[in-house]
Amino acid sequence: MITRRNFLTSTLKGAVLSSTVPVLAPLWTETPDMMKEIQNKKHYRLPYHSGLGGVAIGNGFKPTSDEDAHEALEAAWAEGVRYFDTSPWYGLGLSERRFGHFLKNQKREDYILSTKVGRLLKATSKPPKALWQNPSPFQHEYDYTAAGVRRSVEDSLQRLGVNSIDMVFIHDLSPDNGDLKERWTEQFEIAVKGAMPELTKMREEGIIKGWGLGVNTLEPILKSLEVADPDIFLSATQYSLMDHQDALDRLFPACAKKDVSLVIGAPLNAGFLAGVDRYNYSGKMPEGYKEKRDKMRTIAQNHGTDLRTLALHFSAAPSVVAAIIPGARTAQQASENAISMKAKVPAEVWKELKAEKLISEQAPTPKSA
Repeated sequence: MITRRNFLTSTLKGAVLSSTVPVLAPLWTETPDMMKEIQNKKHYRLPYHSGLGGVAIGNGFKPTSDEDAHEALEAAWAEGVRYFDTSPWYGLGLSERRFGHFLKNQKREDYILSTKVGRLLKATSKPPKALWQNPSPFQHEYDYTAAGVRRSVEDSLQRLGVNSIDMVFIHDLSPDNGDLKERWTEQFEIAVKGAMPELTKMREEGIIKGWGLGVNTLEPILKSLEVADPDIFLSATQYSLMDHQDALDRLFPACAKKDVSLVIGAPLNAGFLAGVDRYNYSGKMPEGYKEKRDKMRTIAQNHGTDLRTLALHFSAAPSVVAAIIPGARTAQQASENAISMKAKVPAEVWKELKAEKLISEQAPTPKSA
């Protein structure tokens, strides 16, 4: 039996599982055999096709009240959402505590929970400046070692108030991390020797069901597929209506060859495809993106649907995608996202978007009723 004591004191060792570099297909083209293979994969795959991301619950971009956060979680649950993703980084522990406050009233076997590792929190009177508004009074330090992973998961269990976590993502080990920048490769090597084999060991011990990386770029995912045995990745901002060709060309084929699935984070580009004039996490607006959004919105309306619904269905469509996790700050947003996932989208919409060259010809689209 795995106890809290041997969870913390298990021998911190393990070998990195190596593999040959996959031969990437030039473009992602789904076939029935490929879809069947992915569904019958050996690695852990989420049983739910959509969930709730925890950035806004952690005061991302602007403050979220405790009441609004709780109501958003309640609304998501009421609409059938049973997968929840959070992180110690979101609000410097605030998101995890708010998720835990809600989930303590639910049966543990009724939902799937994922969080992140890579940052350890320490109390401070001056939290660092980041995208978090009114965060918890903590500062972070990076730790991608085996011991750091064990410590981070234990700390998350305490903040969440639960006895288990289903999936763990190594967080922000990526060149877009403003703290690490070009030094991300040094930290990646630490993770190769520490975090990655340790998470594989934790999976084998039954402490977690699966692990991967949670990043906003493709390179770390492709590198980790070469040197380790991950189950599932959280790829944020890399597969949406606005930006998806690179994922089709490189990410999807590589993951399919390794029998690994994806969770798509920020399928609405941090609110942009829901009408917010902010693109992804940095806030920088690419040239022409507002005009492109307007064209897609008009096409959606002409076919009796809306852009948010199109965006969510688009990101969820590929067979390599296990789930999407749009965020929500309010009960209304949580309900709208869940209702969109239950809606039917006319096939003609996708045909027109491709004809107008607004989405890639190779992009998988949902089967419409």
